[in-house]
Amino acid sequence: MVAINARLNDLEELVGRKLPHNEDQLNELLYQIKCELSHPNTDKPPGTQSQTLQADAELHIENVDTNRADTWSSEGIARALRGMMGIEVGLRKYSVSKRIATEIFVDEELKEIRPFIACVVAQHPKLSDEIIRGLIQLQEKLDQSYGRKRKRSSIGFYDFDLITPPLRYGIEEPDKIRFVPLEGTEQLSLREILERHPKGLEYGHIVSHHPRLPILLDSTGKVLSFPPIINSNDLGKITEETRNILVEITGTSEDTVANALTILTTALADRGAEISPARVHYAYGKARTVLTPSLQDRRFTIATEEIRTMMGLDLSPKQITTLLKRARYNGIVSAERAAVTVPSYRIDVLHSVDIIEDIAIAYGLNNMKPKWPSDLTIGGMSPMEEFSDNIRELLIGLGFQEILTYMMTNGDTVFTRMNLGIDGIVEIANPKVLTMTSLRHWLLPSIMEFLSKNTHVEYPQKLFEVGDCAVWDAAEPNKVKDVRKLACVSVHSRANFTEIKSILEPLMLNVGFEFMLEPMSHSSFIPGRVGRVLVRDKEVGIIGELHPQVLENWNLEDPVAALELNLNKLFRIHENLAGGAPEPPTSERAN
Repeated sequence: MVAINARLNDLEELVGRKLPHNEDQLNELLYQIKCELSHPNTDKPPGTQSQTLQADAELHIENVDTNRADTWSSEGIARALRGMMGIEVGLRKYSVSKRIATEIFVDEELKEIRPFIACVVAQHPKLSDEIIRGLIQLQEKLDQSYGRKRKRSSIGFYDFDLITPPLRYGIEEPDKIRFVPLEGTEQLSLREILERHPKGLEYGHIVSHHPRLPILLDSTGKVLSFPPIINSNDLGKITEETRNILVEITGTSEDTVANALTILTTALADRGAEISPARVHYAYGKARTVLTPSLQDRRFTIATEEIRTMMGLDLSPKQITTLLKRARYNGIVSAERAAVTVPSYRIDVLHSVDIIEDIAIAYGLNNMKPKWPSDLTIGGMSPMEEFSDNIRELLIGLGFQEILTYMMTNGDTVFTRMNLGIDGIVEIANPKVLTMTSLRHWLLPSIMEFLSKNTHVEYPQKLFEVGDCAVWDAAEPNKVKDVRKLACVSVHSRANFTEIKSILEPLMLNVGFEFMLEPMSHSSFIPGRVGRVLVRDKEVGIIGELHPQVLENWNLEDPVAALELNLNKLFRIHENLAGGAPEPPTSERAN
């Protein structure tokens, strides 16, 4: 959970109405926006009588839904409460000045280091020590959580009146530029900041491996910051006397940078700031110019019946429109469809289901009458799982040992080490470790990796795995589908094609399939000792002896005979033949 601190009287001023001072009553209100009060510094036992809060009480508020970055601040919480309380309903509109506050020129060399930047100037916001602490709290929450500890994005605040536009976001040698870091007293070079400053030690790993480092300068050469490490003490500090605030965000993800700026911009606007945009000029790739912030609303179209069905309520178009406005959306709802406008700061809304959930919350989950399901169902294993279990039992009976490996893998494992060229594979957008960057599309590489880590175990080794693989499929809603597969290997000094074929024969016999083998070529297998497995003229798998190059790639000395079958295809073939799932093999058939 993301937890923030807020003052009760500050929230009341932002909401524009007195809030309940009874803890339980205030919690009931906060529950409507997926927040709740917490007591991090006390051991409050369950059942303790609710307390009455003082007007200036400091509230510890936890966000139950950590995706809603717009409620990580007092401004965002107040904005959502105003809708739920009926004070201000519908879309909250934010205006952006047509006058460009500053230009930012991005060096071409930043493309491979930290390529994106977005800025805004907030003019004449209402500031106090309490409000500044709240802005810094929001900055830290966005940096640590949404910005992935400053890797994807990091934020800086500056006194714009001390800056001479335009700005240059570029790179410099580690020892060339010196400046006084925020709250510091002595000038340090970029290298010294990485080696000595607490923030450099904490976040330096993000950029320290580059020979030249990011720097943000104004037109006179004054340093604003060393992204994503530290601001300068001269320009990168705001106080109650600051009249115009420059907000700057750099990062490796353009969407993350833009979304973080939207959250901060709307928070400052709620504090009375006038918003002036910045124009960013990118020199790398295809030269382009971007105006920030965007504050562009988004539009979704949802079938009205889908809303009713998912909520289990027969709501009229008028009721749905009212609930949408309470949740701070705009909506035009007819009997057939709802055209919904989503505010720019709701970066968590990705699907129509997110909007329907907000409609349900606005209606009141406690107002929904529970009822028993109309259909009586009995839980049980799916036919595909029963089929998979039968396969497992048969292979155990044939002397094989089952293993379980990760579905996540990497290109080196599934392609390079298997003597294959890189082909289409489902890749992870934001992998955390280099060894898990994609989803496997076949099982044999996983077993080979397992074998390479168990060369100390006595041979022969006979292993199998029944598991899911991910393959591209344009017909699927998310363009990817899971395929259940079987792979098994026999490893010892005399492992060969004949042996693994002698495993395939009883396996297919016991599940009721007649099969044929057809010669083929495959770079992972020895030419002339590999074939495709056919059932009713449909290819369902591959069988053969693995190529010596593959064995060398995995540091294996003994031959490996292997087969891999597509269990989804086998299951469908059997269903078409028998009109149902394959029957479990009887003891007579197994013998």
